[in-house]
Amino acid sequence: MSGSTTGRSGSGRIVRGYIVPGMPHVLLAPEKSAGWSSLRASFGRLRQEIEESGADLLLLYSTQWISVIGHQIQADPKPKWVHVDPEWHALGSMPYEFRMDPEFGKACEGAARARGLHARTVAYHGFPIDTGTVVALKLLDPENRLQASVVSCNMYADRAETLVLGKAARDAVIATGRRAIAVAVTALSNRMFTSPIDPANDRISSLKDDEWNRKILEILGEGRLEDVSQLAREFSSQANGDQKMKAIWWLASLMGEHNDYDGRVFDYQPVWGTGAALVGLTASTKPAARLEFDEEGVESYSGDRGVLATTTGPDASPSAPAGNSSNERASADPSGRVAREKAGATISSSGAIRTDAAPGPVGAYPHARRVGDFLYLSGIGPRQAGTNEIPGGPVRDSAGARCDYDIEAQTRATIENIRTILESAGSSLDRVFDVSVFLIDMARDFAAFNRVYAEYFEHVGATRTTVEVRALPTPIAVELKVVAFAA
Repeated sequence: MSGSTTGRSGSGRIVRGYIVPGMPHVLLAPEKSAGWSSLRASFGRLRQEIEESGADLLLLYSTQWISVIGHQIQADPKPKWVHVDPEWHALGSMPYEFRMDPEFGKACEGAARARGLHARTVAYHGFPIDTGTVVALKLLDPENRLQASVVSCNMYADRAETLVLGKAARDAVIATGRRAIAVAVTALSNRMFTSPIDPANDRISSLKDDEWNRKILEILGEGRLEDVSQLAREFSSQANGDQKMKAIWWLASLMGEHNDYDGRVFDYQPVWGTGAALVGLTASTKPAARLEFDEEGVESYSGDRGVLATTTGPDASPSAPAGNSSNERASADPSGRVAREKAGATISSSGAIRTDAAPGPVGAYPHARRVGDFLYLSGIGPRQAGTNEIPGGPVRDSAGARCDYDIEAQTRATIENIRTILESAGSSLDRVFDVSVFLIDMARDFAAFNRVYAEYFEHVGATRTTVEVRALPTPIAVELKVVAFAA
């Protein structure tokens, strides 16, 4: 295969996308763990798909190739070296020799610069290639049938910058006429065991991480890549996502920022406590449900990250609101005791909050929990305290038949329940800074839901993520989960 891209301009496309893990255990010691062995076999299934795809380029983003100043693209046509992972050197050496595409690397650099990013190619003998890239290329294309290109993961870049990097890569694919396989080399949850374990007994490091991993994989299996991109912040905060799930941001942006894919989860296993999964995504001929993408698209990068400045918006660190009525109420009742007593609320020594004024939980969880200066509310819908009546009507009857319902009434009741819980803890709706929304029918309900939501939260400016789910535990159409500042 020729390395030239001449004559292919304008006809490029992303043939397929994959998410793969980059830990060296799968490459160097699969026999030590049933899970590692399974992942190794699953890499083989991906390799066969790639060989049959007609692609001519492997385009990788590895969370283990960390850059600090801008974004780097590998452009050495034949990098050859022996790599030893700095953490897992006892597993052995990884000699490699790859086929990179320097012309594409240059095109990617130019496209990134055109969109306002700082980018450069690297091409000199002995430049260290990271473990994730080595593992992915050796297992996906061991005979170097395809040329490859690898972009770095800037440790300081957040969502906007990473999205622009993905769009720049897509620009380069189209301009050079490449038929590219996009590969996000990343773990899901990324909490590792910090002391030696028996590989045969490897497991996901916590039940919470495992639950979040499975939620994300369920959504990916439905082809909903953009929804996962929108959930990346929440996933990272809950399950220590690998590099804030930047590889997912990059992949979703590169592939078009939508949900119209056929998704397939090939495997999911633990690797030293982390969540390792292999997922395939192919553009679908049948459109997916048009779900809401709350965080705006970004076409170019035009400024500093504002690390030291006081900022607002999705990338800002939360800071307590000032000069509003909720602060005045908090000053009058700094402990929140009066509000809690009025609402029949109790707070345990662990910070768990329960109140008789809100509908009872349907499982073993409190209405909210206070952690430091923050209140984390459990998901809650429109059911009424004491009666469990659903304003606007249930979405299905006792026999399971679908019923008509009023989403505006359900939304209003849901937010009022949230108000009740917050005020029972001495806080208020004004102090909410992050909202997760779950709707069972995005196409039917989003517009009406959004109108009611704006009545309560437009002035608050909380960040928000909205996803469609198949069902909720009770016959309701909407559920919200919020995080707020405590009193």
